[in-house]
Amino acid sequence: MKLNSNDTFTTALPADPIVENTRRQVENACFSYVAPKKTAAPKLVHVSKEMATAIGITEEDSATSHFLKVMTGNEILPNTKPYAMCYGGHQFGNWAGQLGDGRAINLTEVVHNDKRWAIQLKGAGETPYSRTADGLAVLRSSIREYLCSEAMYHLGVPTTRALSLALTGDRVLRDVMYDGNSAYEKGAIVARVAPSFIRFGNFEILASRGDVNTLKQLADYTITHFFPEIKTTGTAKYVDLFKAVSTQSLTMVMHWQRVGFVHGVMNTDNMSILGLTIDYGPYGWLEEYDPGWTPNTTDRQHKRYRYGAQSQVVLWNLYQLANALYPLIEDAEPLEAVLKTYQDSYGNAYIEIMTSKIGLFSKDKNDPELIANLEQLLHRSAIDMTIFFRTLAVLPQGDMEATIALLKEASYQPEKIVGVPLQDWKDWFIKYDTRLAIEQLSVAERVEKMNAINPKYVLRNYMAQLAIDAADQGDFSIVEELYTLLKNPYDEQPTAQKWFAKRPDWANDKVGCSMLSCSS
Repeated sequence: MKLNSNDTFTTALPADPIVENTRRQVENACFSYVAPKKTAAPKLVHVSKEMATAIGITEEDSATSHFLKVMTGNEILPNTKPYAMCYGGHQFGNWAGQLGDGRAINLTEVVHNDKRWAIQLKGAGETPYSRTADGLAVLRSSIREYLCSEAMYHLGVPTTRALSLALTGDRVLRDVMYDGNSAYEKGAIVARVAPSFIRFGNFEILASRGDVNTLKQLADYTITHFFPEIKTTGTAKYVDLFKAVSTQSLTMVMHWQRVGFVHGVMNTDNMSILGLTIDYGPYGWLEEYDPGWTPNTTDRQHKRYRYGAQSQVVLWNLYQLANALYPLIEDAEPLEAVLKTYQDSYGNAYIEIMTSKIGLFSKDKNDPELIANLEQLLHRSAIDMTIFFRTLAVLPQGDMEATIALLKEASYQPEKIVGVPLQDWKDWFIKYDTRLAIEQLSVAERVEKMNAINPKYVLRNYMAQLAIDAADQGDFSIVEELYTLLKNPYDEQPTAQKWFAKRPDWANDKVGCSMLSCSS
């Protein structure tokens, strides 16, 4: 296996001068060199052939012991030096200080077909940033990350990618629900890939320490390698960087809202500077439509990272990034202008996404009210988001009997769709049908466009848990089945119809099927 390694992060930016792998505060540096931990008995579980091809790895390469050893940290690629990044972050609204790659180790950067990719192992052992943790990951969380990052890519959502999933042969102690019931689980490593893993927190930690020199180096590096379209100079280029990050972050979160994805832990250290979905922990997809739902047990009380607040949380996080970049600009006005543009844009962007989901591709002044009323009805009736929007495309207009059947089939509490609620639904559909009449598309064209926006298949938590339960018994067939299914989430796939279904009753209270902890 020969990769075209071309490391820029470690050559352009300052390294931690201390080489011992000990827990410590790392200052005046962007990273620390560290070697992955060797594992007891590595075994490959799955490889994304698509991602492997993208970075220059053949199918034959991925079947070799060399590939397995590299992607589990047991061998180092020639002429490379693995490292862990230094960053800080705001966690649940509070400054947490230094965080860093506590269990992620970057192997190298690869250039293939004029694209740059950084390869990172998640769960590869301790680093200077591990604090009190062991730097490892378990099969449970690794399957979730592996499947979800690839599923999100095929949904058209900006995301980091996954290259491989492997068992380590080690046993890892974890307290799944943080309730004092620790148990040993199978260790695993995900090799994940992105153009860069730089986060908002990489900038925050430097600004918090007053290290303006390193902050400037990091910002210049980021512009040079990932925002080459920025041609301005002086302080203007840092404003333009912030503007680009704001735009990409808005695009990302609008895609989350479109498909019903809830990240669950949108701390600033989990915000990619490239507007990519990063760090798949306690995520989930809306099933019954509830804007107040979060999948994260840690967030259960305040629901800071609930579905309906995600766009606002991105704005809050952008404020923290603006504060971090301020020492390079020393003028708040242009940063505030970018934040105002985001604020002014996301309301319109959301309405545009939601109207497209119901097949409205022209604009009408009453659309925001139509969408708001629909969302209230979906919430009141506990309607499954994915099933409703996907099926709406093929509902015969004016066929109230078919409409009522859809509502009851898609509801987790169909007894709610009687009396006044049912009449409210009928009134909404009358307005909706009237609004559809304004559209210029034919029915076939509208259905085609709606089906390209509303996925039929998403990685519901119960589906991932079925794969995890089987894999824990040595059966990885469901991992493969879901991986294949989710490569084409907008296609009908008649043989996979069992996955186009509401969450089953058995999953309502099962650990891993509704709310999850950050344990991984």
